[in-house]
Order: sequence, then structure tokens, then C-alpha cells
Amino acid sequence: MSQIQSIIKTVVPKEVIMVLAMLQDEGFEAFLVGGCVRDLIIGTKPHDFDITTNATPEEIIALFPKTFYENSFGTVGVVTCGEENLPVCSDESVKIVEVTPYRLETTYSDNRHPDQVIWSKDITDDLKRRDLTINAIAYNPVTGEMVDPFNGVEDIKDKIIRTVGSGDVRFNEDALRLMRAIRLASQLDFDIHAVTRESIEKNAHLLNNISRERVRDEIVKLVMTDFPMRGFMIMEQVGLLQYVLPELERGIGIEQNQAHKYDVWEHNLRTVQHAADKKWPLHVRLSAIFHDISKPETRRFSKEKSDYTFYGHDVVGGRVTREIMERLKFPKEMIEKVSMFVRWHMFFSDTEQITLSAVRRLITNVGKENIWDLIDLRICDRIGTGRPKEEPYRLRMYESMVEQALQDPISLKMLKIDGKRIMEVTKEQAGPKIGYVLHALFDEVLEEPSKNTEEYLDKRAIELVKLSVDELKSLGEQGKKGMEEKNIEKIQEIKKQFKVK
Repeated sequence: MSQIQSIIKTVVPKEVIMVLAMLQDEGFEAFLVGGCVRDLIIGTKPHDFDITTNATPEEIIALFPKTFYENSFGTVGVVTCGEENLPVCSDESVKIVEVTPYRLETTYSDNRHPDQVIWSKDITDDLKRRDLTINAIAYNPVTGEMVDPFNGVEDIKDKIIRTVGSGDVRFNEDALRLMRAIRLASQLDFDIHAVTRESIEKNAHLLNNISRERVRDEIVKLVMTDFPMRGFMIMEQVGLLQYVLPELERGIGIEQNQAHKYDVWEHNLRTVQHAADKKWPLHVRLSAIFHDISKPETRRFSKEKSDYTFYGHDVVGGRVTREIMERLKFPKEMIEKVSMFVRWHMFFSDTEQITLSAVRRLITNVGKENIWDLIDLRICDRIGTGRPKEEPYRLRMYESMVEQALQDPISLKMLKIDGKRIMEVTKEQAGPKIGYVLHALFDEVLEEPSKNTEEYLDKRAIELVKLSVDELKSLGEQGKKGMEEKNIEKIQEIKKQFKVK
């Protein structure tokens, strides 16, 4: 235990230590509590630090120079930066520390919030109302005191998710805990205790009483863990998924064509798992879990191919994904992006036939800022089929074509002069001579890019226009040939980068 305490004390920010110390100096008890203690014991950096104390909200407010208190649960936000006797803010500062009195809670009529909150003077009262043993540990890094009445430290050591007391009671108090238990099992790579698991199965229907926004938030947290596949599998096994994402369950047992090793359900899970393995962002992970959501309703058996086909599953899937995300109250921008990715995830085609114009149309459809994320989704999709190789030759070829399409070609548009300007400075009428002058100027700029200035090009155009048509034509042809060679060279460099021919 002393080793754990030593590690924790070095990680807790000085602002948090100061709030704890100020409470103690006034004669109050004070502890870190909840997820931050769990994370510190495990050895990961907490996202925030919560403090619990036997002081009342009024006593907490009176103790600190600046606070805010706008809830019915007793939580006081202590502003820790820039105030008297408190440190000045920096980028690493914990700017607000939440301090909550020890409390007891009565019944939960809505399966989410307590009907009444009662302040307590006993830390054990506060810990016994919490959801899981691993979240029911209190620790004071100033004194080194740890309070662990439900053996949460032991469960952390054994990697076990277990409710504090009766699972039925805990989940009826707050049904969102059903999802949280599974999300933490996924996040921490822990196992759910058999008794707790039975209680989750028994109370799964209570999720119907939880707002879709709260459910969405837990889905996002699950998707952003290191092991989302495991989390979704547990959700299906204990009967939660039907209340959250029933569309995913439709893929169970839906066999695919010979290109796939797994059914639609497992394929979707393995696809999102690869996105998590690569640490890719939320929109890519959500696109991965939804990308084949509509394969079940579009599956047909082709006698001609002697195999299953899923024509149009990308188009239908884009619409279904939008409906799912709207139901779960995702932000509009995220809905648009993910449904678009699902719609266009089948961009992969035969690289022997596809053209640059087709690639440019795809880029127009999804946007330059999204094209490489779409490529990443395609990589996840491939790994999800059971194929070990991330980027086969065909995909690398497609990537090289995307890179070519994104590159501006070397052209006359790069010159800081155009035909209209040449006619203005030379007084030459429109005709072939203007084109020859442009190409001749371009040839000079290719050789010496520093010459691409308005001043030089104006002066040089006046000189060139005095040459004969044949002389200008010869110089212009050299410029045109140089442009073509540079573009070929550029394409070869891109192909070399992606190791394609």
C-alpha cells in the first residue's frame, strides 16, 4: 500500500493538494474519491479530481475566495487559479476542483437521480452509495489515509468489476450504471463479476428509462476505449445492446461472401477495434462500427456468382446511420460526417480501370479534409474481414491516385502573369504569339523559380514579343515539354512514395 500511496502523491496536482489541505486546516475531513483514485491506483492520469468532505456546502463556500454552487447535489466548484492564497493559472493547472459533502441518498424514482440528498459526517456513508467497488475508495494524499470498506483496491488488483452491495439496488438507483460497468470493463480490460453480470442481465430493461443523450455519451466513451469490441460483445451477451443499438444485433449470424472470414456482426466489431488500435478519432470509429450496418437487409444470393451480394448497402447504410445518430441526439456535424463516411466507404474499385477524374469526384463528394480519414476507414474495413495485411498493392495504388488528385498540376497558372497581362504590357493583340510567350516564360521559371515575379515577367514579356513567331514557337515548345516532364516526374515521386508502379 505504501508504494501505491507514494505513486499517487507524486501525481496529484498541487492545486488539488492545496484544496485538501485548506479543508483539513479548518478541521474538516477531506478525501479524493471516485474515478480519480481508481485511475491513480491503476497508474493512469485522471481526467479530473473530485474531493469529498464532511463540510457542508455553506462551509465549503465560506472557506474559499471564489466558488460556484448551482446544483442540488451539494457539489461546490472551487476556482483554484488567480485567487488569494491559491496558485496562478498555467496550462497544466487544475482550474476548478469539485468538492462535495459526504452524502446519503434516498430512493431513485426515475432510475437516474436521487429523490433526496442528505448530508452525512461519515465517509463510509458516502462510499456505500457509489456504483462499483473500484470507484468506492477514498484517499487523502496529504495524510496518506485510505478508506476502502468494499475492497476496491483488491478488485483493482484482480481486475474485477463488482457493484457496491446489491447490483439490483445499484442499477435501479441509476440505470446508466448498467452501461458504465461494461464501458469500464472495456476501458480497463477488467472482467465483470458473475453476480454483477447476472444483475446487469436482470435489469437491462431499465435502460428504456434513460435519456438518449446519456446513452449516447456512454456509447461515445465505449467507442473511444482501447477495447470497444469487447465492450459491444458484452453488451450483446447481457442483453443491453437491444436497448441501445438494436441495428447492430441484426448482423449476428449474417454470413458474408468469400472475401469475409466473419459474419456481419463480428466484422463490424473487428473494424471498430482496428480503428481503436490505431488511435483514430471518434468519427472514424463511429463510421467503422456503422459502416456495414445495412448489410442484413441488402443481402441477396447470386446464382451467377454462387455467393452473397450486398448491393446498395453503403447507400442504405448512410441513411440508417443518420437515423441512429439522430435518435441518439448526436451533434449535427458529427451526424453529417459519419453518415457521409458510411455512404462512401465502398469507394474502392479496380485500380486498372479507375480514372483520376473518378478520384477527383470522390474527393469532391467527401471533401479534401476527409479523404484520408475515408482511406483509414477502408483500412479498418479490410482488417475487419480477417485479412492480416493493412495496405495491399491495390489500396496503395488508390492512395497514390488520391495524392495525385490532391496535388495541383504544374501549369501556366503558377506564373505570376497571364495572357491578358502580356497583352497589356506588350500591346500585342490576341493570337498564337501570346501563348508562345507564356510557355517561353514558363520554361525560364522552371529553370529559375526566382524569376517568377511580376516585375521580371513583365519586362521579359516585352523582350520576347519582339521575336519572330518561329523563334517564339521554338521557345514555347521547350516550355510546354518542360511542364509535361515536371508533371511526369511529380507523379513518379508519388508512386515511389506509395511503392506502386
